[in-house]
Amino acid sequence: MNRKSVLVVDDDPDLLKLLALRLGAAGYAVQAAESGEKALAQFAVSRPDVVVTDLKMGGMDGLALFEAIQKRAPTLPVIILTAHGTIPDAVDATRRGVFGFLPKPFEGRELLAQVEQALKLSAPVAAPGEAEAWRAELVTASPQMEGLLAQAKLVAQSDASVLIHGASGTGKELLARSIHKASRRREAPFVAVNCAAIPEALLESELFGHRKGAFTGAIYDHKGLFQSADGGTVFLDEIGDMPLALQAKLLRALQEREVRPVGAQAAVPVDVRIVSATHRNLEERVAAGEFREDLYYRLNVVALAIPPLAQRPEDIVPLARHFLDATAARYGKDVRAFAPEAMEMLLGAPWPGNVRQLANVVEQAVALATTPVVPAALVAAALKSEPSGLTPLDEAKRAFERDYLIRILRITGGNVTQAARLAQRNRTEFYKLLDRHQLQASMFKGAKAERAA
Repeated sequence: MNRKSVLVVDDDPDLLKLLALRLGAAGYAVQAAESGEKALAQFAVSRPDVVVTDLKMGGMDGLALFEAIQKRAPTLPVIILTAHGTIPDAVDATRRGVFGFLPKPFEGRELLAQVEQALKLSAPVAAPGEAEAWRAELVTASPQMEGLLAQAKLVAQSDASVLIHGASGTGKELLARSIHKASRRREAPFVAVNCAAIPEALLESELFGHRKGAFTGAIYDHKGLFQSADGGTVFLDEIGDMPLALQAKLLRALQEREVRPVGAQAAVPVDVRIVSATHRNLEERVAAGEFREDLYYRLNVVALAIPPLAQRPEDIVPLARHFLDATAARYGKDVRAFAPEAMEMLLGAPWPGNVRQLANVVEQAVALATTPVVPAALVAAALKSEPSGLTPLDEAKRAFERDYLIRILRITGGNVTQAARLAQRNRTEFYKLLDRHQLQASMFKGAKAERAA
């Protein structure tokens, strides 16, 4: 029922037929394409497990096809068929990441052996009954996401640190949990912490623990998340927002595999696997001196990028149905489907909030539904009530910066020296920020006193 699939590509119809017959007789599900362009079209519909392609073809040749596949599914094995005169090209292709090549005319047994080896090396064997359990929460019909999950399954077999990139709402924590479930650490704890949600003064204690009396309010010993996750996985969400001072302590903990609780005299050994995530461009933050370069390379051993929902529209239907079923079950409602017009609205929405926004829209529509079929009007209302999220990034940054300056000037009553210190900027730079937003500190004089009153 779950036969492995092989996509064969050749512009020679006789050879294409022979390849399909050989692989089909060996029990594989075979897709055939007579050109690289048609192979890519088929790939977009259904992702194969292995690709076997001729090197020299009219139009898109085998190497161009390989490079296009690499962009979509970096771990998908590609085997290239080559005539004797093009063996140097095939050797070069192997260096670039092609799984292997076969000279033409090929031996049937050698072809089957290469395909079998490619499948074995590209897809780790799961224990019976666990083939899909590790990724059960990640609903997808996207070849792009399938390629990402194939990479995630591979890296899960090691202890390499993983850095997940993706916009808010794409499911970075779900992917991190899935990596943990697919790893040898699956029976140990998975502990998540949002580095942007915890005040800087508390983050070190939250991560590494503290001893009783280490600071005001420390009325008992606290283990910290690293010790709580010993043997398992620590997920550091929004790692790009971690303060510089704490970055140095995190780097030391990763290098020495031990943590020193606040107020403790001795370090405590820990065995954890680190998966981190961010929506920020860490390379830019490294260049700006806001993120340690050595920590960046320590965390970024393997990088995984989750595409936004707008770039994988084929996921909208299965995700919407999944959220509908889950929400209906949670609310105890007999809601079974979307009206065709409602589904068209979901497919046509831009989804700036990604999967999280889709889940919210579906939940609102199901909560208000009074019939088994969700009508278009409820979906339209839910979409309208969701923040559009279409504000350009630069505009959003300016708005946040202005609000931040106003808030900090109110707190300090217009005291620029104190405000600059709280913002961790020098006075000159702080005045430039005020000028950029046409703000004057004098506007806030007395605001602190008014607040106190």
